[in-house]
Amino acid sequence: MDLTSGALLAMTLQPANEGDTTTIHKTLGEAQTAACEINGQGVEEVVADKGYHSGAVLTDLHEQEVRSYIPEPERGRRNWQGAEKADEQKRTYENRRRVRGDRNKRLQKLRSELTERTFAHLYETGGMRRVHLQGRNNILKRLLVHGAAFNLSLILRQAIGVGKPRRLQGLYLQFFAGVRRLFGGLEAIRSWRSDLRATLHRKAAAFVTAIQPISFLAAA
Repeated sequence: MDLTSGALLAMTLQPANEGDTTTIHKTLGEAQTAACEINGQGVEEVVADKGYHSGAVLTDLHEQEVRSYIPEPERGRRNWQGAEKADEQKRTYENRRRVRGDRNKRLQKLRSELTERTFAHLYETGGMRRVHLQGRNNILKRLLVHGAAFNLSLILRQAIGVGKPRRLQGLYLQFFAGVRRLFGGLEAIRSWRSDLRATLHRKAAAFVTAIQPISFLAAA
């Protein structure tokens, strides 16, 4: 998910027996493809929870020139012995330094507000937590349709101020209420013009009646 716009960049379907540190590579690859089509630079920062933290993940993100903001779980004292662990140790310390900064706090807050809330809406409210479909392809199709509908709601919210179909009912009533007020205002103007015209006619008739004797005496 893009934390700037709140739009979904990629959604993948992963086996339940694979951990987050394994599935993040495919999801990030899909997100990179989508992001490169938008801005050409791709994903520059990855913000995730502690379930995605591992030395291999941090090393892979560094090789892709992506900054990581992944909290480190409590693992106790690490054993960095061995030549192959030196690079992982360096990337872990770099990530740890970034996580302690104020920027990580802001990004993690955005992740909680946008990512967690969005997927709770899709899986809980949208009924995607348990599906009765045959085959992984059909499940993935439904998942992508839900994600596309969510992105469409963001576009509608920017265009007309309403992102959910149910809220269109309220917009429908507001529209006709506005039309009714408009015609009511026109009727009030029409009535005011009629009253003004009648008042002018009465005053003109009274004026003519008042000056008729004066005209008669002047003629005599």
